[in-house]
Amino acid sequence: MATIEMNSANFEQTIEDNDIVLIDFWAGWCGPCKRFAPIFEASSEKYPELAFAKVDTEAARDLAGSFGIRSIPTLAIFREKVLVFMQPGMLPAAALDDLITQVSGLDMDDVRRQIAEQQSAEA
Repeated sequence: MATIEMNSANFEQTIEDNDIVLIDFWAGWCGPCKRFAPIFEASSEKYPELAFAKVDTEAARDLAGSFGIRSIPTLAIFREKVLVFMQPGMLPAAALDDLITQVSGLDMDDVRRQIAEQQSAEA
């Protein structure tokens, strides 16, 4: 699957339509972003069953702001419409592969149970 250029107009639909969505928050002036881009692109070719999206933080400031992006690149991963990972910094290819394996193996019923418990404890 080709990398999707994500913005606020297609964000919801992308999350709704795909089981796993990896989002790379980046900017054209960012050196680490430029180094991570080919790793992210290669991963999108290696895992065509997953959705890979890129958010240009300069062009989609509203979307980047809604995620509280303060450092780029930042990688966010949704699984079954739940944000399960978000971390700034560039990842090497092997670490990205490992992360994809971990996210793919998550027990989402358990994840939802943990989220519900956390929300009820905060209330």
